Formats: sequence, structure tokens, C-alpha cells
Amino acid sequence: MRHFIDTQFPLIFPVFFVALWCAISLFASWLTGWAVLARRFRSTMPFTGQTWNWQSARMRWTTHYGGCLTVGADPSGLYLSVMVPFRVGHPPLFLPWPEISVQRRWKVLGLRSVELRLGQEEQLPFQIGGSLADRIKAAAGPSWPAEAPSQGNLLS
Repeated sequence: MRHFIDTQFPLIFPVFFVALWCAISLFASWLTGWAVLARRFRSTMPFTGQTWNWQSARMRWTTHYGGCLTVGADPSGLYLSVMVPFRVGHPPLFLPWPEISVQRRWKVLGLRSVELRLGQEEQLPFQIGGSLADRIKAAAGPSWPAEAPSQGNLLS
């Protein structure tokens, strides 16, 4: 057994690690809803609008993409991409603005957040910080979706 560990483990471990990494990335894609969105909104063209790297967002079941997103926007839609190491199961997405709604805005402990709903059929939550939402809204211009009326402690 010791001979096997000394000789084979250095060869097997990288394969095991890569397979596990890919499996976790695929599972995350399914869990967050990214895979669902990719069925209709997979980006096939390079995005030429304004982009912001190293962004974070929460999606379905409060799963978190922490600092690994590239988010882009222009008057035609919203672009989403995951950094290359996490790309398995996460093709870049492009959603036209008519497929996005601004569900709610709120403020907790002084931090503003905005929830977008992605896909008219899918209605998947995409929660981002208020400053990123402001940048996206500016890049979208008049194409930015009408915001749902706020209620209670939500911001307008």
C-alpha cells in the first residue's frame, strides 16, 4: 500500500482534483439556475459594452458568486460571465432587457441591494449591490426595466 501511495498518488491526485472541481462547478450551475438560463441566453458573440470584473451576486437559494463575475451592460441587455477557473457549466450569458425585471431594492445596515429577475419565464433572482446596479442602469440607459413599486422597508 505504501508503494502505491508513493508512486501513484502524485499521478492520481491531479486527475481527482480536476474531476471534483468540475463536478462542483456543474452542481453550482444547476443550483444557482445558471444552467437554466444558459438554455435560452447563452452568449455566442463577444460582448462589446461596458463591463465590470470581480463582481459578486447572489442567485437562487442564496447561493453566492463572490468576486468571480464579469458583469456587462449596454442598451441591448445584460452580460454575465464567470471567471475561467469556474467556467465549467457556466457559459457566458446575454439577456435582453425585456427578459429582465427589477424586482426590489432594499437597504440593510446602510448597504443598498437590488434584485433583478432574469428571464421572463425563469424569473431567477440575481441580487447585486446598489452601486453595481447604478452602473448597470447608467449603461442600459432608457432600456433599463421599469422598477416594481417598493413596499415597506424597500427602497424606491
